[in-house]
Amino acid sequence: MSLHSAAAHLVTLAEGAEHGGNHESLNPYLTGFGALGALLLLLWITTRFNRDR
Repeated sequence: MSLHSAAAHLVTLAEGAEHGGNHESLNPYLTGFGALGALLLLLWITTRFNRDR
């Protein structure tokens, strides 16, 4: 990949970022709550394994 084609590719990516850059099918609230739920589940599993016996 030449320097010119790499620069042209970066310009194309930067132009896409000006228009929001988000994919229409990705709902940020659903993604955020899904990630929060997954982390809370992992935290709960970790605390179950770390009980004092």
